[in-house]
Amino acid sequence: MLRIGVDIGGTFTDFCGWRQGQSEPVATFKVPSTPPNFEDGFREGFERMLDLLEPEPGQPAYVFHGTTVSTNAIIERTGSRLAAFVTEGYKDMLELQRFGLRNPLNLFETRVKPLVDRPMVFEIAERRMREGALRTPLDPEQVRAQVRAARDAGAEAFVVALLHSYADASHEQAVAGIIREEVGPDADISLSSEIWPRPGEYERALLAVLNAFVKRRMGDYVGAVETYVAGRLPGSHLFVTRSNGGAMSSGDAVEHPVHTLLSGPASGVTAVQYLGNLIGEDNILTMDMGGTSTDISLITDGQTLTTGSAEVGDFPLVMPVTGVEAIGAGGGSIIQMDGGMLRVGPQSAGARPGPACFGRGGTRPTLTDAYLLSGYLPEALLGGEMTLDRAAAEAALAPVARELGCDVPAAAEMAVRVASSNMEAGVLPFVARYGVDPEDLTLIVYGGGGALHGPIFAREIGVKRIVVPGVPSVFCAYGGLVSEVRHDLTTSVQGRSVTADDIAGIFADLRGQASDWLDQQVDASLLEEVDYEYWSEMRYAGQSFEVDVQLSQEAVENRDLAAMQQAFHVAHEKLYSHCDPSSPTEFVHFRVRVKGRMPMPSEPRGMGTGAGEPRPQTRREIRFAGQAYPDTAVYAREDLWEGAHLSGPCVVQQRDATVLVPPGYSLECAAYDNLVISKD
Repeated sequence: MLRIGVDIGGTFTDFCGWRQGQSEPVATFKVPSTPPNFEDGFREGFERMLDLLEPEPGQPAYVFHGTTVSTNAIIERTGSRLAAFVTEGYKDMLELQRFGLRNPLNLFETRVKPLVDRPMVFEIAERRMREGALRTPLDPEQVRAQVRAARDAGAEAFVVALLHSYADASHEQAVAGIIREEVGPDADISLSSEIWPRPGEYERALLAVLNAFVKRRMGDYVGAVETYVAGRLPGSHLFVTRSNGGAMSSGDAVEHPVHTLLSGPASGVTAVQYLGNLIGEDNILTMDMGGTSTDISLITDGQTLTTGSAEVGDFPLVMPVTGVEAIGAGGGSIIQMDGGMLRVGPQSAGARPGPACFGRGGTRPTLTDAYLLSGYLPEALLGGEMTLDRAAAEAALAPVARELGCDVPAAAEMAVRVASSNMEAGVLPFVARYGVDPEDLTLIVYGGGGALHGPIFAREIGVKRIVVPGVPSVFCAYGGLVSEVRHDLTTSVQGRSVTADDIAGIFADLRGQASDWLDQQVDASLLEEVDYEYWSEMRYAGQSFEVDVQLSQEAVENRDLAAMQQAFHVAHEKLYSHCDPSSPTEFVHFRVRVKGRMPMPSEPRGMGTGAGEPRPQTRREIRFAGQAYPDTAVYAREDLWEGAHLSGPCVVQQRDATVLVPPGYSLECAAYDNLVISKD
């Protein structure tokens, strides 16, 4: 069996491959991304992967693909022309959105423009109450007239989002049937009751809108990739990574592309969770530094952070996704002066033209140029395949240095410090929100720049231990290798209290739906293990917000209401430093997460053995915290062995990453091919 992980970013497309029977990835590499035709870069890298893996005829193969196609379509607004059908009286729901400003300090802030033009929102004379009772029956002829109007107005895809459809979806299903009669059996339809069967008419409608908006573009892309992969690996299976950290079949990804939004960062967190389990780290701050931005997330008590308050393209994404937050610049972020102040980002040079030192026509200085001029980077990357132009980097940064009144290397080091300060300003509120002290966390760094900038960033926020994985720059693609087929099924209880028997019945129904979904995704014979998790969003009576609480299988199956309530009190205490066991609790939403595990790498390989002191490959000057270190040792990672120790400042270079060990820190070559950097 082969497993291939692919992650497409704005600058590079990463590949990671594994053949069953071998404990480590046998092939990891990067190729430049090719926007807007990302499938071109995919094909280039896939051909290279096949050359390295040398698959046997008929050998089972599973490809796990992380893509930004759906996210880009929303940000660039290049999706389908939509028509939306809403309950009469709710025509302006998508325009009004929710009360309040996203940024309350900006009194001139405008609401994000909906993806459905107001003339393309059609009202349906129907109404159900919140518990599902019928108030106004559906008039099929009125629906038919509205569908014809939408069709004649040029609608390419259709959204049906009726009030309280989470309680009874029959009206939405009836409208969908009429759309198929009038438009055709293959009409592109997204039902809010299918996408997100939860209260909150705007949020539920918005998820259906996002799904419909990107569905055709996602279908075109996945169809092209699937056809190509099937031609090169007959009998292979294509999975698409999703934003909850798992994966789904390509067919499900085409039907429900809203689940793929933010999937790339989520795969990296999945890989960190896998690594954390191997090395015994349960409380982790993740740092993924790519070409455009730096993303962070938390793993506490071995569990990834799940949130329902993410955003994409300024739209709220209320479904459960891996909680990832962008906190700063990436390697391609542009360095500039703004009114006498040095700024890094948020503008990025992207893949084309990229940093000035890449020699692709870029003339504006970037953080990567600053790394080169600070001595952190060598003048050749990717094993010599890519040469960096130091003179071009100096020329790009010279105007900034003149305005700062310093030499170019000093300006470069200042830019690195500004980027670190930006990250610090983002991460401290983030971890405080979840009641976590950074000093209690281990930082695991990955992405193209994570191993280089992570130790600098850790020094700023007080983290004492940093782990660099064996394949840091392709770690999100590695997340595909170790991801599970995963899905969340959810329902709500409105306006009534529930008993332990009610809760057990709700979870049993959701578990049945989850099992059916898994059967549609993958052949049961390929699954090594199937696991179900039980979650409930709970609150104290009178609260206006909920806490997402994992309930033990034992408590659910034994109908132990007290144990479920105690789990809520513990979670509330952890988040807010207080709880009130004497107050009545309410169960508001219920969720079952199913995880199907297929064969995957068991453990990364080690680093081999050796003795004595590692010998540096070369030496060069680096600048750190305003000081020059002219004789800094530079080591090749392949020359190190498990148990070897290095003292900072020093640099460790490998084909796809550069590791910086700051002054006052030391590095240990640890098990599973990890480098562990610790404060002295």
